[in-house]
Amino acid sequence: MTPERPAGAAAHPRTSRPPKRARFPGGQEPKRQTGSGEKGLYAALDLGTNSCRMLIARPKGAQFEVVDSFSRAVELGTGLESTGRLGHGPMARTVQALRICRRKLDDHSVSNMRLVATEACRRARNSAEFIRKIQRETGLRLEIIPAEEEARLAVISCAPLVASETEQLLVIDIGGGSTELVWIDLADVPHEDRRRAILAVKLGLRSETLNPRAKGAARVVDWISVPLGVATLREQFTDVEDDAARFALMSWHFEEQLHDFSPYQNPAPRDGFQIIGTSGTVTTVAASYLGLRRYDRNKVDGLRMTSAQIDKVIRDYLALGPEGRRSDPRIGRERHGLIMSGAAILQALMRVWPTDVMSVADRGLREGLLYAQMTRDGVLTRL
Repeated sequence: MTPERPAGAAAHPRTSRPPKRARFPGGQEPKRQTGSGEKGLYAALDLGTNSCRMLIARPKGAQFEVVDSFSRAVELGTGLESTGRLGHGPMARTVQALRICRRKLDDHSVSNMRLVATEACRRARNSAEFIRKIQRETGLRLEIIPAEEEARLAVISCAPLVASETEQLLVIDIGGGSTELVWIDLADVPHEDRRRAILAVKLGLRSETLNPRAKGAARVVDWISVPLGVATLREQFTDVEDDAARFALMSWHFEEQLHDFSPYQNPAPRDGFQIIGTSGTVTTVAASYLGLRRYDRNKVDGLRMTSAQIDKVIRDYLALGPEGRRSDPRIGRERHGLIMSGAAILQALMRVWPTDVMSVADRGLREGLLYAQMTRDGVLTRL
């Protein structure tokens, strides 16, 4: 598959929604309401290629406070590369996980929610059927969002990490089935408004004549969704036995997908340039750099790393080999099988855009969904 292009350059996958009328076992579908005020709870669910994750939170100042969360590796995309369809086993695991999510939503009486599915469901031929199955068996109505929306929400989630001196921003989101890159020009935005400007970012046409720059607003220079994530990239190179050779091939193969991304052709400036990386790969590399035997979000989220520091961690992973990575507590049991494909993507990006600092974001689509809902309802104070 080729990388997704901005609207106007290629068609986006259609959003697949289940019928409006359905029977919900164990009660009615959770209500969707807006404008619940400061005390209202919000939920965001992200069904990806590898994981099913949900956050339930309440607004608190310019941020939000997490009330409950859920995360499970359902491996929904297993076999998708070869068959083009979601398998029965992965779908069954996912429905089980979503039943737990439904119970949590009911227990907390959540009235504001957005529940989305991403790359695996965008690509699978039987995804519409699966979405109907989810609604029928759990009462949850998921929407399959296009890559454009996934990229926008990843950017929104990173707004609190944008430095006031940043003029050129690259946000990278390495997922299970795809990787999103968004390049944003903040040079015309006053320093004190740059974080808030990120919340208003919209992705669309590349042409300045069709998508003019609003005065004092963030400008999206370009964005791309590469249909290669940690799971899909790994599946494409399972026939390569040598660990180091497989890693090198994955990294160069990913870089080949970036040629149509306009900033790929231009060297990045050092001054005023910031990369924010959000994904399990990036946070795992950060945890390894810190030597954390037990993951600590407070130490990882917002950490700054240089290209050289990232490269050293990746070289350490290669030196460990498959068995060493499997037993390394910094990587973890759920991540060891995916870390090298993710590291291959990350190394390719650092090779193209070496930086003195990459900000690590332990946040992503779920946080973006929450910020977007709360911003819409006006329940957050200014960033």
